[in-house]
Amino acid sequence: MSAKLLLLEDDRLFNETLQDFLEEEGFSVDVALDPYTALDLTYEHTYDLYLFDVNLPYESGFDLLGKLRQSNDMTPAIFLTSREDKASLQEGFETGADDYLRKPVDLDELLLRVHAVLRRQVRQERIEIGPYMLDMFAKTLYKEGNAVEISKKTVELLQLLIEAGGEVVTAETIKQRLWAAGQSASDGALRVYITQLKKHFPEAIVNVRGVGYKWCR
Repeated sequence: MSAKLLLLEDDRLFNETLQDFLEEEGFSVDVALDPYTALDLTYEHTYDLYLFDVNLPYESGFDLLGKLRQSNDMTPAIFLTSREDKASLQEGFETGADDYLRKPVDLDELLLRVHAVLRRQVRQERIEIGPYMLDMFAKTLYKEGNAVEISKKTVELLQLLIEAGGEVVTAETIKQRLWAAGQSASDGALRVYITQLKKHFPEAIVNVRGVGYKWCR
């Protein structure tokens, strides 16, 4: 399965160059030219890595990643920037970046850094839950080494609840994260996914009536 990347770069030509290069290397790449479009895409899709320019129209890449981190989106991120001062470097990492690459970008170096961040993420996102193992990168749940037959959205829901670290995830947030814009996100469908999870984790999935759900383990 190829990793899915979100590329945010306001220079259209450079954006196209990076997209072509990364797709030739086997990645699935969505692109945005401004942070508002990028933010919308994060609601519509689940990504394995963000590549964000820093100097952007409307708000900086730092601002955008800060918003995502505040909403418990822990997708790894690499900043691409022409800034060279240490203060910007520090700000990027404090915002939650995993790496930082200065322009002009050497494409071979970019590829190495992308692979390095994704490898770290795979190791971090294989979570043991009793006899189960959740591979958050592959979006697959295993029990004693065998893949569990549940839907992708059910796995994404489990991932979302675990990432919240015991905090309540509202039903509205779940719908925004699991369903793309224009798709029908019904309460009934959500209850079906919750029921599937409760078959495997009956004590860990807690319904907070009228609000949402949380992971307690």
